[in-house]
Amino acid sequence: MILEKIPDRCYEAMGTIVGLLASVSTGTQVLAECSIDTPSTMSRLYAIGFLFVFLFWTIYGIRFRRLALWLTNGIAVFMQTLLLVIICLK
Repeated sequence: MILEKIPDRCYEAMGTIVGLLASVSTGTQVLAECSIDTPSTMSRLYAIGFLFVFLFWTIYGIRFRRLALWLTNGIAVFMQTLLLVIICLK
């Protein structure tokens, strides 16, 4: 299979880039929530759910020593926590 011919380090690099881009999308939501004075329309349960998903993948990445997983999901945990705090304070 052609996917097996791609070296692990390429997957690791691509995974890190894609993961960082995903964190940027959460960052844009944080900025949007900060720039609007009206109460948030985002569900707290939704934000908490994704926080746990990101936390799981961070721990998984640490456990299996996969930089692309623990680094990008660790950033996502921070961004999601920030988003949750903003939502709760509105």
